[in-house]
Amino acid sequence: MNYFKTFLLMLVLTGLLIVAGGAIGGEQGMIIALILAAVMNLGTYWFSDKVVLSMYHATSVTEAEYPELYSIVRNLAVRGNIPMPKVYIVEEDIPNAFATGRNPQHAAVCVTTGIMRILNANELSGVIGHELTHVKNRDILISSIAATVAGAISMLAWMAEWGAMFGGFGGRSDDREGNIIGLIAMAILAPLIATMIQLAISRQREYAADKGGAMLSGNPLYLASALNKLEEGNKEEPMQANQMTHATAHMFIVNPLRGGTFKSLFSTHPATEDRIEKLKEMARGGI
Repeated sequence: MNYFKTFLLMLVLTGLLIVAGGAIGGEQGMIIALILAAVMNLGTYWFSDKVVLSMYHATSVTEAEYPELYSIVRNLAVRGNIPMPKVYIVEEDIPNAFATGRNPQHAAVCVTTGIMRILNANELSGVIGHELTHVKNRDILISSIAATVAGAISMLAWMAEWGAMFGGFGGRSDDREGNIIGLIAMAILAPLIATMIQLAISRQREYAADKGGAMLSGNPLYLASALNKLEEGNKEEPMQANQMTHATAHMFIVNPLRGGTFKSLFSTHPATEDRIEKLKEMARGGI
Protein backbone atom coordinates (compact mmCIF):
# COMPACT_ATOMS: atom_id res chain seq x y z
CA MET A 1 0.00 0.00 0.00
CA ASN A 2 2.86 2.42 0.83
CA TYR A 3 4.44 1.76 -2.58
CA PHE A 4 1.10 2.39 -4.32
CA LYS A 5 0.65 5.67 -2.44
CA THR A 6 4.17 6.71 -3.43
CA PHE A 7 3.36 5.93 -7.07
CA LEU A 8 0.17 8.01 -6.91
CA LEU A 9 1.96 10.93 -5.28
CA MET A 10 4.69 10.82 -7.93
CA LEU A 11 1.96 10.77 -10.59
CA VAL A 12 0.27 13.82 -9.06
CA LEU A 13 3.61 15.62 -8.81
CA THR A 14 4.33 14.90 -12.48
CA GLY A 15 0.84 16.08 -13.44
CA LEU A 16 1.42 19.30 -11.51
CA LEU A 17 4.65 19.83 -13.45
CA ILE A 18 2.80 19.44 -16.75
CA VAL A 19 0.01 21.80 -15.73
CA ALA A 20 2.39 24.39 -14.28
CA GLY A 21 4.68 24.05 -17.28
CA GLY A 22 1.84 24.68 -19.71
CA ALA A 23 0.49 27.61 -17.73
CA ILE A 24 3.77 29.29 -16.88
CA GLY A 25 6.49 28.45 -19.36
CA GLY A 26 4.93 26.36 -22.07
CA GLU A 27 6.45 23.09 -23.25
CA GLN A 28 9.86 24.64 -23.87
CA GLY A 29 9.98 26.30 -20.46
CA MET A 30 8.97 23.07 -18.75
CA ILE A 31 11.73 21.10 -20.51
CA ILE A 32 14.36 23.72 -19.64
CA ALA A 33 13.28 23.78 -15.98
CA LEU A 34 13.28 19.98 -15.77
CA ILE A 35 16.78 19.73 -17.28
CA LEU A 36 18.17 22.39 -14.93
CA ALA A 37 16.59 20.75 -11.87
CA ALA A 38 17.88 17.32 -12.97
CA VAL A 39 21.43 18.63 -13.34
CA MET A 40 21.25 20.24 -9.89
CA ASN A 41 20.01 17.03 -8.21
CA LEU A 42 22.17 14.56 -10.17
CA GLY A 43 25.31 15.53 -8.28
CA THR A 44 23.56 15.20 -4.94
CA TYR A 45 22.23 11.76 -5.91
CA TRP A 46 25.49 10.44 -7.35
CA PHE A 47 27.70 11.65 -4.51
CA SER A 48 25.08 11.48 -1.73
CA ASP A 49 27.17 9.15 0.43
CA LYS A 50 30.27 11.36 0.35
CA VAL A 51 28.40 14.68 0.60
CA VAL A 52 26.15 13.89 3.57
CA LEU A 53 28.76 11.94 5.53
CA SER A 54 31.19 14.82 5.10
CA MET A 55 28.57 17.38 6.18
CA TYR A 56 28.11 15.60 9.51
CA HIS A 57 31.81 14.76 9.97
CA ALA A 58 31.00 11.04 10.03
CA THR A 59 33.90 8.68 10.68
CA SER A 60 34.26 5.24 9.13
CA VAL A 61 34.66 2.62 11.86
CA THR A 62 35.99 -0.91 11.92
CA GLU A 63 34.51 -4.11 13.28
CA ALA A 64 37.18 -4.15 16.00
CA GLU A 65 35.98 -0.74 17.23
CA TYR A 66 32.23 -1.50 17.19
CA PRO A 67 31.78 -5.30 17.05
CA GLU A 68 28.12 -5.32 18.18
CA LEU A 69 27.09 -2.66 15.66
CA TYR A 70 28.95 -4.44 12.86
CA SER A 71 27.36 -7.76 13.77
CA ILE A 72 23.85 -6.25 13.67
CA VAL A 73 24.47 -4.55 10.31
CA ARG A 74 26.00 -7.68 8.75
CA ASN A 75 23.28 -10.05 9.95
CA LEU A 76 20.48 -7.78 8.74
CA ALA A 77 22.21 -7.16 5.39
CA VAL A 78 22.44 -10.92 4.85
CA ARG A 79 18.80 -11.33 5.87
CA GLY A 80 17.78 -8.53 3.50
CA ASN A 81 19.93 -9.95 0.68
CA ILE A 82 21.88 -6.72 0.14
CA PRO A 83 25.65 -6.06 0.15
CA MET A 84 27.28 -5.16 3.46
CA PRO A 85 27.19 -1.34 3.66
CA LYS A 86 29.97 0.80 5.09
CA VAL A 87 29.46 1.72 8.74
CA TYR A 88 29.95 5.24 10.09
CA ILE A 89 29.68 6.99 13.45
CA VAL A 90 28.92 10.65 14.16
CA GLU A 91 30.16 12.01 17.48
CA GLU A 92 26.83 13.52 18.50
CA ASP A 93 24.82 13.22 21.72
CA ILE A 94 21.50 13.58 19.86
CA PRO A 95 20.28 10.01 19.17
CA ASN A 96 19.62 9.43 15.48
CA ALA A 97 20.65 7.41 12.42
CA PHE A 98 20.51 7.57 8.64
CA ALA A 99 21.48 5.65 5.53
CA THR A 100 22.80 7.07 2.31
CA GLY A 101 24.20 5.96 -1.04
CA ARG A 102 22.87 5.89 -4.59
CA ASN A 103 22.31 2.11 -4.59
CA PRO A 104 22.86 -0.96 -2.39
CA GLN A 105 26.38 -1.38 -3.82
CA HIS A 106 27.39 2.13 -2.66
CA ALA A 107 25.53 2.34 0.64
CA ALA A 108 26.50 3.55 4.09
CA VAL A 109 24.75 3.30 7.44
CA CYS A 110 25.52 5.99 9.99
CA VAL A 111 24.54 6.20 13.66
CA THR A 112 25.30 8.80 16.29
CA THR A 113 27.12 8.00 19.51
CA GLY A 114 23.96 9.18 21.26
CA ILE A 115 21.84 6.42 19.75
CA MET A 116 24.41 3.81 20.75
CA ARG A 117 24.11 4.89 24.37
CA ILE A 118 20.31 4.75 24.76
CA LEU A 119 19.27 1.74 22.64
CA ASN A 120 19.74 -1.91 23.46
CA ALA A 121 20.77 -4.46 20.81
CA ASN A 122 17.19 -5.37 19.84
CA GLU A 123 16.15 -1.72 19.46
CA LEU A 124 19.28 -0.96 17.45
CA SER A 125 18.50 -3.87 15.14
CA GLY A 126 15.08 -2.33 14.46
CA VAL A 127 16.72 1.00 13.58
CA ILE A 128 19.38 -0.60 11.35
CA GLY A 129 16.68 -2.71 9.67
CA HIS A 130 14.76 0.50 8.91
CA GLU A 131 17.85 2.11 7.36
CA LEU A 132 18.75 -0.97 5.32
CA THR A 133 15.19 -1.02 3.96
CA HIS A 134 15.74 2.53 2.69
CA VAL A 135 18.84 1.22 0.91
CA LYS A 136 17.06 -1.83 -0.50
CA ASN A 137 14.10 0.26 -1.70
CA ARG A 138 16.44 2.81 -3.35
CA ASP A 139 14.73 5.63 -1.51
CA ILE A 140 17.60 8.01 -2.26
CA LEU A 141 16.72 7.62 -5.95
CA ILE A 142 13.00 8.14 -5.31
CA SER A 143 13.61 11.25 -3.20
CA SER A 144 16.01 12.60 -5.85
CA ILE A 145 13.40 12.21 -8.60
CA ALA A 146 10.76 13.89 -6.43
CA ALA A 147 13.19 16.72 -5.64
CA THR A 148 13.96 17.13 -9.35
CA VAL A 149 10.31 17.48 -10.35
CA ALA A 150 9.55 19.79 -7.41
CA GLY A 151 12.65 21.80 -8.26
CA ALA A 152 11.53 22.17 -11.87
CA ILE A 153 8.16 23.50 -10.69
CA SER A 154 9.94 26.04 -8.45
CA MET A 155 12.05 27.16 -11.40
CA LEU A 156 8.93 27.61 -13.52
CA ALA A 157 7.48 29.73 -10.72
CA TRP A 158 10.65 31.81 -10.72
CA MET A 159 10.23 32.30 -14.50
CA ALA A 160 6.62 33.34 -13.92
CA GLU A 161 7.61 35.92 -11.33
CA TRP A 162 10.07 37.52 -13.73
CA GLY A 163 7.54 37.35 -16.56
CA ALA A 164 4.97 39.13 -14.40
CA MET A 165 7.49 41.76 -13.30
CA PHE A 166 8.39 42.66 -16.86
CA GLY A 167 4.84 42.31 -18.22
CA GLY A 168 5.68 39.85 -20.95
CA PHE A 169 2.11 39.62 -22.24
CA GLY A 170 0.43 41.17 -25.21
CA GLY A 171 -3.26 41.86 -25.85
CA ARG A 172 -5.72 44.20 -24.23
CA SER A 173 -5.00 45.78 -20.85
CA ASP A 174 -7.77 43.78 -19.11
CA ASP A 175 -6.55 40.50 -20.60
CA ARG A 176 -2.96 41.29 -19.72
CA GLU A 177 -3.92 42.10 -16.14
CA GLY A 178 -5.87 38.87 -15.87
CA ASN A 179 -2.94 36.88 -17.25
CA ILE A 180 -0.52 38.44 -14.78
CA ILE A 181 -2.82 37.73 -11.79
CA GLY A 182 -3.26 34.11 -12.91
CA LEU A 183 0.47 33.78 -13.43
CA ILE A 184 1.28 35.11 -9.97
CA ALA A 185 -1.31 32.78 -8.39
CA MET A 186 0.19 29.79 -10.20
CA ALA A 187 3.71 30.89 -9.29
CA ILE A 188 2.77 30.95 -5.59
CA LEU A 189 0.58 27.85 -5.40
CA ALA A 190 2.46 25.42 -7.66
CA PRO A 191 5.73 25.31 -5.65
CA LEU A 192 3.78 25.13 -2.38
CA ILE A 193 1.73 22.16 -3.57
CA ALA A 194 4.83 20.51 -5.08
CA THR A 195 6.66 20.80 -1.74
CA MET A 196 3.72 19.29 0.13
CA ILE A 197 3.60 16.35 -2.30
CA GLN A 198 7.37 15.87 -2.07
CA LEU A 199 7.14 15.73 1.73
CA ALA A 200 4.18 13.33 1.54
CA ILE A 201 6.33 11.01 -0.59
CA SER A 202 9.04 11.19 2.08
CA ARG A 203 6.52 10.26 4.78
CA GLN A 204 5.27 7.25 2.80
CA ARG A 205 8.84 6.01 2.38
CA GLU A 206 9.26 6.20 6.16
CA TYR A 207 6.23 3.98 6.71
CA ALA A 208 7.59 1.48 4.17
CA ALA A 209 11.01 1.51 5.84
CA ASP A 210 9.40 0.97 9.25
CA LYS A 211 7.61 -2.11 7.94
CA GLY A 212 10.77 -3.43 6.31
CA GLY A 213 12.82 -2.75 9.41
CA ALA A 214 10.31 -4.58 11.59
CA MET A 215 10.43 -7.61 9.30
CA LEU A 216 14.22 -7.65 9.05
CA SER A 217 14.74 -7.37 12.81
CA GLY A 218 12.09 -10.02 13.45
CA ASN A 219 9.91 -8.05 15.86
CA PRO A 220 8.02 -4.78 15.17
CA LEU A 221 8.20 -3.88 18.87
CA TYR A 222 11.99 -3.52 18.67
CA LEU A 223 11.62 -0.56 16.31
CA ALA A 224 8.55 0.77 18.16
CA SER A 225 10.53 0.92 21.40
CA ALA A 226 13.49 2.54 19.61
CA LEU A 227 11.30 5.21 17.99
CA ASN A 228 9.80 6.10 21.37
CA LYS A 229 13.25 6.63 22.88
CA LEU A 230 14.51 8.54 19.84
CA GLU A 231 11.51 10.86 19.80
CA GLU A 232 12.05 11.74 23.46
CA GLY A 233 15.78 12.20 22.92
CA ASN A 234 15.30 14.56 19.98
CA LYS A 235 12.61 16.56 21.83
CA GLU A 236 15.01 17.25 24.68
CA GLU A 237 17.80 18.44 22.40
CA PRO A 238 16.88 18.87 18.71
CA MET A 239 19.57 19.56 16.15
CA GLN A 240 20.36 23.18 15.42
CA ALA A 241 18.15 24.36 12.57
CA ASN A 242 20.23 25.53 9.63
CA GLN A 243 20.41 25.05 5.87
CA MET A 244 22.28 21.76 6.26
CA THR A 245 19.85 20.15 8.70
CA HIS A 246 16.80 21.35 6.76
CA ALA A 247 18.21 19.85 3.53
CA THR A 248 19.00 16.47 5.12
CA ALA A 249 16.26 16.11 7.78
CA HIS A 250 14.37 13.58 5.63
CA MET A 251 17.31 11.16 5.80
CA PHE A 252 17.22 10.59 9.56
CA ILE A 253 15.06 7.91 11.17
CA VAL A 254 13.29 10.58 13.25
CA ASN A 255 13.00 14.23 12.32
CA PRO A 256 15.93 16.01 14.03
CA LEU A 257 14.09 19.34 13.87
CA ARG A 258 11.04 20.49 15.76
CA GLY A 259 8.07 21.66 13.72
CA GLY A 260 5.42 24.26 14.52
CA THR A 261 2.27 25.24 12.70
CA PHE A 262 1.12 22.85 9.95
CA LYS A 263 3.72 20.39 11.19
CA SER A 264 1.93 17.35 9.75
CA LEU A 265 1.76 18.84 6.24
CA PHE A 266 5.30 20.18 6.12
CA SER A 267 7.14 17.41 7.97
CA THR A 268 9.55 14.98 6.33
CA HIS A 269 8.37 12.23 8.70
CA PRO A 270 4.99 10.91 9.85
CA ALA A 271 4.10 11.55 13.49
CA THR A 272 6.17 9.18 15.61
CA GLU A 273 3.11 8.08 17.60
CA ASP A 274 1.43 7.01 14.32
CA ARG A 275 4.51 5.05 13.31
CA ILE A 276 4.62 3.32 16.69
CA GLU A 277 0.92 2.44 16.49
CA LYS A 278 1.37 0.89 13.05
CA LEU A 279 4.26 -1.20 14.35
CA LYS A 280 2.16 -2.36 17.30
CA GLU A 281 -0.59 -3.35 14.86
CA MET A 282 1.99 -5.42 12.97
CA ALA A 283 2.99 -7.11 16.23
CA ARG A 284 -0.63 -7.86 17.09
CA GLY A 285 -1.03 -9.36 13.62
CA GLY A 286 1.85 -11.71 14.27
CA ILE A 287 4.26 -10.15 11.72
